[in-house]
Amino acid sequence: MACAKTSKGAAKVKAPNSTLHSRVSYLYQAATYLASQHQSANKKLSKEFSNSHADPIASKDVAAQPELAASPSHQPSARRLVSDLRGVSGKVLIRMSPGMKRSICKNCDTILIEGSTCLVEVENNSKGGRKPWADVLVRKCTTCNCARRYPLGERQKRRPHRPNAS
Repeated sequence: MACAKTSKGAAKVKAPNSTLHSRVSYLYQAATYLASQHQSANKKLSKEFSNSHADPIASKDVAAQPELAASPSHQPSARRLVSDLRGVSGKVLIRMSPGMKRSICKNCDTILIEGSTCLVEVENNSKGGRKPWADVLVRKCTTCNCARRYPLGERQKRRPHRPNAS
């Protein structure tokens, strides 16, 4: 049997592991969504809590108010999805993008969201902070207190190699 001829344009070539890439992407998006839902639920909860305490008639006991006592926590689900994501990408040898890697805690599989699940600082431990290329971004997970450091400044230019004139 003869192969079917395609049009004169180039045929679309599918990536070798496109289904696996889409699975990894879906797991990451779902984990990020659940982690952000946890963050928005905490903001809403703290807003309701502060409003109830501003009212002098409202009860000061949090346990008496069931909507304030039980917050929906999607964090364990998000961590499970990240664990599955790591398992899938490791098993089929798919590399995660650097942005994806930097947004996941290696120690506890928490999605790192600035202000809620991680603290971000810029450190410069050079002599008085005078070297701009020594800036380091430090992301500290609030769940497990694990800190990771990433260089921020431009790399220092090296001097050209000089051959020995002997």
